[in-house]
Amino acid sequence: MTSTMFRIKRIYDPFDPTDGTRVLVDRLWPRGVTKRNAQIDLWLKEIAPSPALRAWFAHDPARWTDFQRRYRRELQQQPSAVARLRDLGSLGPLTLIYAAHDTVHNHARVLAEYLDHLSGEVHVDPAA
Repeated sequence: MTSTMFRIKRIYDPFDPTDGTRVLVDRLWPRGVTKRNAQIDLWLKEIAPSPALRAWFAHDPARWTDFQRRYRRELQQQPSAVARLRDLGSLGPLTLIYAAHDTVHNHARVLAEYLDHLSGEVHVDPAA
């Protein structure tokens, strides 16, 4: 497989042509963003954490380690959605778009690391 780095970016950050394919990985549409301004190529709701996991985590950094483990377990139950992202990533740059305010403790970061791990890569853009 071609070397791929799955980047992450907040939907509120400016669009950049180097983003490549932009995939929204949130279950809910981000507040205050029109579909036109989002410049999203694909909205893959099913790859987001389950409503129960989102509610449990509640963006509490103290639950971060356990959240990562639980979310990875959920991702293992979504082979079609994971394969779709991997396939898109093999075609060129792929940016996972998310709305969370916390740029460190968010599901998009876990998802990017999970995808890179499956690809035999171990890198997430530190600038993201």
